[in-house]
Amino acid sequence: MSELQNLPSLDVLLQQKQTAELINHYGREITVKALRFSLDSFRDAIKNGAPSPSHDSILTQAEQQLNTWLRPSLVPVINASGVILHTNLGRAPLSEETIVAMQTVSSSYSTLEYDLPAGKRGKRSTHAEGLLKLLTGVESALVVNNNAAAVLLVLSALANRKRALIANSQLVEIGGGFRVPDVMRQSGAKLVAVGTTNRVHLSDYQTALKEPAALVLTAHHSNFKIIGFTAEPELADLAMLCHKAGLPLVYDLGSGALLDTASFGLAHEPTVQEALEAGADIICFSGDKLLGGPQAGIIIGKKDLMDKVKAHPLARAVRADKLCLAGIAATLTHYLKGEALEKIPAWRMISRDVEAIRNQAESWKETLKAGEVIPGSSMVGGGSLPGESQPTFLFALNVKSPDRFLEKLRGLPVPVIARIEDDRVVFDPRTVLPFQESILLEELNSLL
Repeated sequence: MSELQNLPSLDVLLQQKQTAELINHYGREITVKALRFSLDSFRDAIKNGAPSPSHDSILTQAEQQLNTWLRPSLVPVINASGVILHTNLGRAPLSEETIVAMQTVSSSYSTLEYDLPAGKRGKRSTHAEGLLKLLTGVESALVVNNNAAAVLLVLSALANRKRALIANSQLVEIGGGFRVPDVMRQSGAKLVAVGTTNRVHLSDYQTALKEPAALVLTAHHSNFKIIGFTAEPELADLAMLCHKAGLPLVYDLGSGALLDTASFGLAHEPTVQEALEAGADIICFSGDKLLGGPQAGIIIGKKDLMDKVKAHPLARAVRADKLCLAGIAATLTHYLKGEALEKIPAWRMISRDVEAIRNQAESWKETLKAGEVIPGSSMVGGGSLPGESQPTFLFALNVKSPDRFLEKLRGLPVPVIARIEDDRVVFDPRTVLPFQESILLEELNSLL
């Protein structure tokens, strides 16, 4: 009991000089909470036979606890994994212009919902809609907070309590537990799956349309492939069938490609423009995948249908904020100016010359006086182009314990995400952002 009596009171600790410094740095309320946490911890230890601690020990533990509580968990990392749109690492890094646009609009008041010429309230949807209409030629557009919300909103507005047709082969689940069947049910739509898992024919849709339906939904195979004995109708044929039946065709395109990936040695990813040409009435896609912007869901399509989507109560719940709208607008501007390959990091990585990557990896080897350069593969990722890769060159290190080395990389001041290949730790220059290269080399040098 005497050891417990030697434990100082909170008031005594608050009179210490070190405590005053903690309060000055962290604030009084959270510092008091940390001191109480530290006292409780030592009190439990004393009850288990430990001696009473010094004042310095209590204050040191309190400071460590403050650092633990207040250290941000969302921090920048260096992506040396070779996965360009790494979902776990935030998908698309933003262009400098996009970052500036988001910083500018967040540092002051803005015209988010204010019409300057009219001097009265305006609509936030106008900020990106004009650019989307100019870029794609659509009649109407809306930006929401992500593509799952986009699909949910469209189905809620157009198919609530009504039949909505979708191919069995498209009842997909993507990362984070997003399942198309669950989203369709959540919207109130009555899901009608047509065809079989591997083969769906136009006649399957025709049979299902003998009963009234609200729409047909088709979902792009963005993160998987069905190979072998397979079949699905062409989008244009499905659109023609829908229009003949007086129904809209809704296309969940997912990745949001506006450029042809086949130009860079990859398989062709369906583009927004192709979907429009094929006759899709509403198209939903992501802003942070192949579009290369901030997280967003983009809905474009026919005005009469989009008016219903915009008027639905859910539209307010999933609307985009000013940062998203500013970022999407800046990203779309790159496409309109024909500079996407130079300005948007994801496309700059996709289009990068493989010999330039080899030279960069060789320079790392020379700088660090370690490792070797080996051929390898980069992945697009982000639920785009499943199974597709691009040739690259990797900087490879032979270390005693690759798993332990990866752990050390993750613990660096700027964490580094690499991968293990053939028992070696490898780094892909393709996905290392230019301003992070010197940081990576300094940190690797400190480890080696």
